Amino acid sequence: MIRRVSLMLVGALMGATAMSVVYSAGIPAQAAGTSTYRELSVFGDVFERIRAQYVTPPDEEKLVESAINGMLRSLDPHSSYLNAKDAADMQTQTRGEFGGIGIEVTMEDELVKVITPIDDTPGAKAGILAGDLISEINGDPVRGLSLQEAVEKMRGAVNTSIDLTIIREGADRPIEISVVREIIPIRAVRSRVEGDVGYLRVISFTEKTYDDLEAAIEKIKEEVPEDQLKGYVLDLRLNPGGLLDQAIYVSDAFLERGEVVSTRSRDPDDTRRFNASSGDLTDGKPVIVLINGGSASASEIVAGALQDLKRATVVGTRSFGKGSVQTIIPMGDKGALRLTTALYYTPSGKSIQGTGIEPDIKVEQPLPEELQGRVRAEGESSLPGHIRGQDEDEEGSGSIAYVPPEPADDVQLNYALDLLRGVKTDPAFPADPQKAALQ
Repeated sequence: MIRRVSLMLVGALMGATAMSVVYSAGIPAQAAGTSTYRELSVFGDVFERIRAQYVTPPDEEKLVESAINGMLRSLDPHSSYLNAKDAADMQTQTRGEFGGIGIEVTMEDELVKVITPIDDTPGAKAGILAGDLISEINGDPVRGLSLQEAVEKMRGAVNTSIDLTIIREGADRPIEISVVREIIPIRAVRSRVEGDVGYLRVISFTEKTYDDLEAAIEKIKEEVPEDQLKGYVLDLRLNPGGLLDQAIYVSDAFLERGEVVSTRSRDPDDTRRFNASSGDLTDGKPVIVLINGGSASASEIVAGALQDLKRATVVGTRSFGKGSVQTIIPMGDKGALRLTTALYYTPSGKSIQGTGIEPDIKVEQPLPEELQGRVRAEGESSLPGHIRGQDEDEEGSGSIAYVPPEPADDVQLNYALDLLRGVKTDPAFPADPQKAALQ
């Protein structure tokens, strides 16, 4: 069903948002003027002064890297230099798999707490249980590490072993477990059946997202008879984005035709348009899309496409508002350059840069008492140095990015379920979704 576009795009987290990027070998650079070369000679003079006269010998590689990043940060928040390690990490994220042991974790009392071991992974096979607290990794204490640092220590090359010290409730003493790392697939889509509604949560847009979504829809169809299935909730909340081509495929999964997204760069002639192909995986069933302030980049492309083409009703609060495209230019063994090269536009021709997607039906998610006053709305428009959007105003983009852990407390999700079941009605919700999808 999906017509594979030739563009290969990837994404990486940056603060509260993400990038959509295209790998490129680069284009010939335009020759710099004489004044530019004079400025570059000043940079060389400063670099030599630091090397020769700074109070302690500087790390020259870090000096150059910092200078490059300083130059790129002056452009916008999403342009940056990726050293070799960062470039490799980004590729790992977008492939949707990594070498590890297969456990989902969080931090609790300065220790790593296991939320759940993933089925049929080394962690589960070794006997790690939900609720276990990891106190040491390869003999090194976890206390003092951030969650990200601890996760990086647990990841590593396939077929290498890792020793964990685990504190388990009810155990007399710490438990020592040795685990051999394997390739761990990252689940890009989680799904379940909510009675007569299919729930699809897209966590990120990696190389596996469309395939995971297709499998999830098929599983829902097997569990709920076609005549009883009211529709689907597509949850894009807290989704920071990722691969643009996957955003196109995911949008196409719900569409019969129409433009999904276009990208426009500095050259007016370099406009690219991406269209849906026939074949709606959901057979025209009604779709509700959930968004909030944590929905950025690729997730905004999907929400914008389904909203503009009248295929879905968008419920929640204003999205993050990141509407720029970054080109990844490989720099050999020195890493890669991430450079903002274009803006993307929804099918109606709207740029969401600095404005975000406004939901058809605004539904606020209340914050629990312990988070009130500690969580604030942030979006692209609040980032220093961001590219100002053509429609950006004082209201800006973004909203509170919070989803309660328990579905019973999820006001936005339950509103969407009521819409699909006819308990709530709204003019924005298409009475005939099949007809709306073909408009």
